[in-house]
Amino acid sequence: MTDPPADARASAAAAPPHRFVPGRRAEYGGARPNIVGVHLYLRRADGRILLGLRHPDVAYAGGSYHFLAGHCEDEGALGALIREAEEEAGLTIAAEDVELVHTVHLLHPGAAGGPPRIQLVFRAHAWSGVPEIREPDKCLEWSWQHPADLPEPIVPYARAAIEAIGRGEAYSEMGWG
Repeated sequence: MTDPPADARASAAAAPPHRFVPGRRAEYGGARPNIVGVHLYLRRADGRILLGLRHPDVAYAGGSYHFLAGHCEDEGALGALIREAEEEAGLTIAAEDVELVHTVHLLHPGAAGGPPRIQLVFRAHAWSGVPEIREPDKCLEWSWQHPADLPEPIVPYARAAIEAIGRGEAYSEMGWG
C-alpha cells in the first residue's frame, strides 16, 4: 500500500474532522457513519398510500408531503418503525406484518459535511388504528394519496421510493453525483 501524495495529505489534514472530504478517511474507523431512517409505506386495499404533510417549522422539508418516518435510536429498524407508527399516528403494527420494500442511500444536496442516510422503506400488510395527528409540531395532516397522482410538494426521495416500489425496484441512490 502506498501513501497518498503530499498535496492530498495536506488538504485532508486541513479539513475539520466532521466534514466530508473526498479521498479522506474519517477519524472514526475509516468510514462515514450513515444515519438510518425508517419509513412506513402503508397502502390500503384501494391502492392509496398514507402520506403526512410536514409542519412548516420542522428542520427538514417543512410544508412537504412525506412518509410516516423517523430515525433509529437505540433499537433495530423494525422496532423504530413500530415505535414511530405509534408515536406519530397512533397505529399499531406487528413486526411479522412488515416487509422491507425499498432502500434509498441518500446524500442530501446542500448538506455539505452532513452524514449520508440509509432510508429503509417498509410496507405493513396489516395494522390497527386510524391515522391521527399525535405530533402536531411535526405533522399537520395524514392523507391517503394515489401513487400515480402524488401531492406537491413531496420530499424528493419519498417520491423516488414510491415510484421505484411501483416498478418493483428494491434499491436506489440519490445525491451521490
